[in-house]
Amino acid sequence: MDKSWFALMIGNSRLHWAWFVGDQLQSAWDSEHLVSSGPPSPSILGGTLKTASPKIEGREGEERSREDNLNNSPIVLASVVPAQTTIWQDYPLLQILTLEQILLEHSYPTLGIDRALALWGAGEVYGWPALVIDAGTALTFTGGNAERQLVGGAILPGLSLQVRSLAQKTAALPAITLPETLPTRWANDTQEAIASGIIYTVLAGVMDFIQAWWQEFPGSAVVMTGGDRVLLHQYLQSQHPQLAVQITVDSNLIFWGMRACRAESASA
Repeated sequence: MDKSWFALMIGNSRLHWAWFVGDQLQSAWDSEHLVSSGPPSPSILGGTLKTASPKIEGREGEERSREDNLNNSPIVLASVVPAQTTIWQDYPLLQILTLEQILLEHSYPTLGIDRALALWGAGEVYGWPALVIDAGTALTFTGGNAERQLVGGAILPGLSLQVRSLAQKTAALPAITLPETLPTRWANDTQEAIASGIIYTVLAGVMDFIQAWWQEFPGSAVVMTGGDRVLLHQYLQSQHPQLAVQITVDSNLIFWGMRACRAESASA
């Protein structure tokens, strides 16, 4: 019988969870960062995990199965927030993934493990070469070639971070909610002007990176992930529908990468 295990990616803003049975993903969800003055006991961690775990409507048996396994199943953890990693270090059956364990050649020491795992997951599921666009707190581009080597990438503030930055660092500009549809490019009020400036500039950058990637790796996979993935893809669909249909949206890239690393570790 396949055994349960949990994947935990500690991101800049939230904890990202997945529950697997064997290599099959059962469910995925997010929860808030933990607040702790020191590493909590395993029993507290188990209770926290149960609290963070979402209810599965109409699937009570699956929910009970997952909760029954929480304190007995391995957690595979990767993190970009060292202070949050410390909280989980005393959890039993914990496996901490490091950048060195990902078989991505030509990576560099400061490459974020979230970027490396997402690229590894994209390449293993959708084929190499692959370009990952992660629309999270930061908007990142990360590409790998057919030899599973890191080609490189880029980092800029994500959509939501740009909105917050303007509101926090200026005296007169308000915080806005990004619209679900493209705003008017030439805006006649401040809120629409902010939305226009952020969205159209980001879209232009995304388009440029994708086109440059396909010039070097024609027809290769481009996969979008991250918390703002749906919104960004909707904008692309509105402005560049023929390009948007060639882009795959997958919220679980990091988990596919963690699954692949776990399988490779088990077979080594």
